[in-house]
Amino acid sequence: MAALWVTVYFATLIWSVTHPKDTLTWLLEVLPAMIAFVLLAATRRRFPFTPLAYFLILIHCLILMIGGHYTYAEVPLLDPLRDYFGWQRNNYDKLGHLAQGFVPAIVAREILIRNAIVAQGKWLFFIVVCICLAISALYELIEWWVALVSEEAAEAFLGTQGYAWDTQSDMAYALIGAIAALALLGRMHDRQIRKLSEETPE
Repeated sequence: MAALWVTVYFATLIWSVTHPKDTLTWLLEVLPAMIAFVLLAATRRRFPFTPLAYFLILIHCLILMIGGHYTYAEVPLLDPLRDYFGWQRNNYDKLGHLAQGFVPAIVAREILIRNAIVAQGKWLFFIVVCICLAISALYELIEWWVALVSEEAAEAFLGTQGYAWDTQSDMAYALIGAIAALALLGRMHDRQIRKLSEETPE
């Protein structure tokens, strides 16, 4: 399974970096995926995650790589939906921000549970959602800083597409993603955490 994960990751990364729409934008968009790979490789033996967490992280990386290749405003995958629903913009970036809440929710939940930082219950749910919102807010700040430093890459990286409330809607999508992940995958995640704990006892 690990070999398949790495194969899919690097195959997509190689495709993504091959003639991207804009090299600087590609780097900015894909850098989080590359950082994630380094962190996962460094913690693989000391703190292996559940299969669910690894799968979701890979999906998030693929979303970033696809967005980096085309720029989020020009990803063709959602063009049929845009035409069908009459959208005025390419909403691929909203998929990215939904994942920005969905995936970190499971990762944060696993870290908190397995390190006995927060007991399971309402407080765990609340704290995980807050962590995801904090990550989303930090990313919006990074986008702002990049826009200030590099006017050339600002428009492609921000991906606002003329939408005045883009920042707020991005965070709203991350919030929805975090809540959805916890509500839909919580029980499955608990089972995998218990199984992992049995296989790798402290």
